[in-house]
Amino acid sequence: MGDYSESRIKINGCEISLKRGGSGESMLYLHGAAGAGSWMPFMEILAGSFDLIVPEHPGFGASETPDWLDNIHDLAYFYLDFLKELDLRDVHLAGGSLGGWTALELAARCTFRLKSLTVCSPGGIYVKGLPLEDAFLWNAEESIRNLFHNQEIADRLLERSQTEEEKNVAMKNHFTTAKLTWSPRNHDPHLYKWLHRIDVPTHIIWGKQDKLLPVEYAEEYRKLIPDSRVTLFDECGHLPHTEKTADYCKAIVDAIGEFTA
Repeated sequence: MGDYSESRIKINGCEISLKRGGSGESMLYLHGAAGAGSWMPFMEILAGSFDLIVPEHPGFGASETPDWLDNIHDLAYFYLDFLKELDLRDVHLAGGSLGGWTALELAARCTFRLKSLTVCSPGGIYVKGLPLEDAFLWNAEESIRNLFHNQEIADRLLERSQTEEEKNVAMKNHFTTAKLTWSPRNHDPHLYKWLHRIDVPTHIIWGKQDKLLPVEYAEEYRKLIPDSRVTLFDECGHLPHTEKTADYCKAIVDAIGEFTA
């Protein structure tokens, strides 16, 4: 892995862990439910094109759990404060799954500091006739297998033994995810009404074989968000950044290049 730094920063009374690497225009990447405890291969690739900033959400991993964190709206407002505190401007905001949903909530509120938006397999809306899976009903093995189309990846993860520290972090992340997404499951019943406010170029990415959030939701988001485009990956589940790492990063970089040309 290339060079990146790790630090801690306090925003609104909450101290969080922060990873940062690369150079160029700023990209703020918001992680999914599994957290951001390590500098992953897709981060390394994106850091080749951007000043990549990857915080761990309040309530996740090495970050503190503040008393004020009750719902996904709190997380969105936290990152608006984060952007202001770091005085980040013309930011390429990106996020996957829970992080993508948070990015949508943030952008629907204010795009003043944003230059583009990229979301991958985000929760956030519910469409009648397109049921959402309830991952909280999956057992431990299903929770891993159902995230991937390529079961060889799932096999490798299931064969690996977790340390006690990793188990504790996973439990913390799971608890906070449940707190943010439990009721209603994986969506904000009001978000769809305000997605039209997103006024920066938006890229929606999805795996065609996503078992958690149906790929049909990608088109529903495209209809709701002006100036948005969709990229779909075949033979790919809920985590394109892991399953289609190179293609995922190329799609992000290429779209932003077109957006800003």
